[in-house]
This record gives sequence, structure tokens and C-alpha cells, in this order.
Amino acid sequence: MEEKYIIENALLRLTEIDLLIRLLIATGIGFVLGLEREFSKLDEKVNQIAGIRTFSIVSIFGLITALLGIVFLPWIFIVGLIGVIVLVGISYRVNASKGDMGGTTEFALFLAFVLGGAVLLGFIKSSLAVTVIVLVILSSKLKLHNLVGQLTQKEIFAFVQFVVLAVLILPFLPDVNMGPFDVVNPREMGWVIVLTSGIGFVGYMLTKFIGANKGILITGLLGGMVSSTVVTWTFSKKSKVSPQLSDTYAVGIFAAACVMICRVFVLVYIFNADLLPGLLTPLLLVLGVAIAVTWYFNLKQKSNEKVIENIPLGDPLNIKEAISFGFLYTGILILVSYASSTYGDSGIYISSAISALTDIDAITISVSKLAGKSISVLTAQNAILIATLSNTVVKIGISLYSGSKKLKKNVLLGYGAVFVAGLVGFVILNQ
Repeated sequence: MEEKYIIENALLRLTEIDLLIRLLIATGIGFVLGLEREFSKLDEKVNQIAGIRTFSIVSIFGLITALLGIVFLPWIFIVGLIGVIVLVGISYRVNASKGDMGGTTEFALFLAFVLGGAVLLGFIKSSLAVTVIVLVILSSKLKLHNLVGQLTQKEIFAFVQFVVLAVLILPFLPDVNMGPFDVVNPREMGWVIVLTSGIGFVGYMLTKFIGANKGILITGLLGGMVSSTVVTWTFSKKSKVSPQLSDTYAVGIFAAACVMICRVFVLVYIFNADLLPGLLTPLLLVLGVAIAVTWYFNLKQKSNEKVIENIPLGDPLNIKEAISFGFLYTGILILVSYASSTYGDSGIYISSAISALTDIDAITISVSKLAGKSISVLTAQNAILIATLSNTVVKIGISLYSGSKKLKKNVLLGYGAVFVAGLVGFVILNQ
């Protein structure tokens, strides 16, 4: 028997079971927020405006007023919202008169009301996500205070510079193609600069607060999701500032390479899964060697942990180097376009090798789309492997040019093994 809707209009359709589920979710949101607020005040032994019961009731109140607003008049929810704001304002004034100028609990209470209304409207996943984020922020009071206390003026200024670059400059760069071969895009170039400087800044902060070994490894893994070439460039530069961390920077570089190979698997699967059977063995071989190399250097750097003390972190944000890489990236795009226009379809392998000088995502997507249409499946598979080998050579070159003496040796050894694995995979594919 089909269940009847108890509410059905242009904004909302609810059965009684739907309403009950959303009521329970809203109650749960208020409960966990109140639990955190009540627990946070136990050690301080002060009276709290709101705990588990109040937060739960306010969240339910938000749901009910939203319900009444939809069924009857929208202003009912507005009146409820004003009531909560008045309650929060009175509470803040009372606490402020006692010397407590913090308003965290009051704002959390206001948020509980809004989330209750959002749950009724069906924004359940978003409301739960906001709740989790707020809980993390609320429970991180001491950690956040300690974190801010450890920041230097130089680091804060670097953060402000990065925000200006990413939020106030990048969005306003023109997203148009221009220049030679119509491939110079200011927005894309700006994105590369923001990415390069951002990876360096994240690596700096992680290294400072959780240690060189873990910080660099995490940065390598995260950076590898976007560009392993940028990770290689950034860490190679930093290895000259802190040569005693060369083994650790090598771990980050090789970890990014592992993520890059995984990206290739994902992209090929998304854009043309027919390429996977032939590429499976060669790419797994390259990935296996890359993981082994990463593991080897991870063990090696762990044996040197006691030596890594009072390391110089260098500059938290190096915009000049990021801009240099941005111009290099743009120059390579022009070179790729020149090769394609000169050699045409017959130069697909040359184009693959050249395009991989920056990273292999673009060529992987391009040939995957063309495979079985304008080019053969085998040609596309070979192009992807050639791009992987070419990108490996590029990263070796970057490290040899800008890395410390020890990093050069590490990268030659590690990426040399990866390159040999790629050659073996290429032979297997073409047997």
C-alpha cells in the first residue's frame, strides 16, 4: 500500500515516516552539538547557557518552525529565528557582563536552529557535513590557540600573500586562449602558480607542526593528486635549503609518482575503459616499482630521524619560483602545439613525449578519447606509456637541475628503477 503524503506542495513532499526521520536527525544534530558544548565546560566549572537538552530543543524548534512556515506562513520561521537571536543576544550580554567575551556557544546555538530547518527542507547530507565541521572546530579550541601561538609574523604574512594570490588575483585573470597556437591561458597559468606556491606552503606548515618526515610525505601524497611534477620541482628546490632532508624529500617525490600512476588508471577507466586490459600489466609494473622505491627511501629516512633536528625550513611561500614554473609550463604548452602542428597525427608519440613535460593528465585524457576512433587502441596505449616515461625523465631533469647533491643521487636511483620498469612494460605491451 502506497504511503500517503502528509505534506505536499511546491516546496516539500513528506510522508509521516520522512518527517519522523528528519525529526530524529535534527534532534541528533542538536544532541551532539550540545554534548560537545557541555563537555567543553566541565573543567572550567562555569554555568553554560545551553547544553544537550537546550541544543536538542532548539534544533527541533528550527525544524518545527520551518515546517509551520511551509504549511502556513513563511514568517513563522522568521519569528522563530528572531526569537533565537534574541535569546542568544541576551545570553551573550549576561556572559559579557561577567567577563566572558566569547560567543562560541551562542553562535553554535543559533546554528543548531538553522540546521534543524535545513534538515526539514531535505538538506540532510549538507547539514550533517556542517555539523561535523563545526564539531571539529569547537573541539579544537586548545589546539587552534596553540597553533596560532606558534605562528611567526613571516608565516602569517605568507598566508595573507597566498590568500591574495588565490582569492583576489586568480579568479580575475582572463580565462581566454591567446598567443602562439592559441594555447596561452592567463587563468590556467595563474592556477599553476597558485598550485606550485600552495604545495610549497602546505609542505612548510606540515613540516613545522607534525615533523619533517610525516609532513613531507603527506604533502607528496596530496600534491600527487594534482601534479607530481610540481611536487618534484618544489621539493627539489627545498632540498637545497635543507640537504639533510634529501631522503625525506625523495620519499615525498616518489609518493607523488605513485599517486600519479593511480591517476592514470582512473582517467583511462573514466574516458575509455577499453584501454585498461592492455595497460594493466605495464602500469601495475611501474606502480609496483614506484611503491617499492618509496618504501625503501621511507625506511632509509627513518634511520636518519635522530639527525634531523633544528632544520632550516626556508621561506614559507616562494612566489618567484612559482611564477618561474608557471612561465616554464606555458612555454612547454607552446612547444607541444608546435610539435602537433608540424607532425600531425603521425607525430602522436612525439606529442605525447613533449606534452608529458608538465604532467600526463592532458595527454592521457586526449588519447583515451581518440582511441578506437581517429587512432588505434594500441597507439593510444603506447602514447600513455611514452608520456609516463617522458614525465619520469623530466622529473629526473628537474631534480638534477634544482636539487641537492644527495637528492640528485636518490632521484637517479629511484626514478631510474621506475623508468626501467616503464621500458619493460612498453616491451610487454608491444609483444
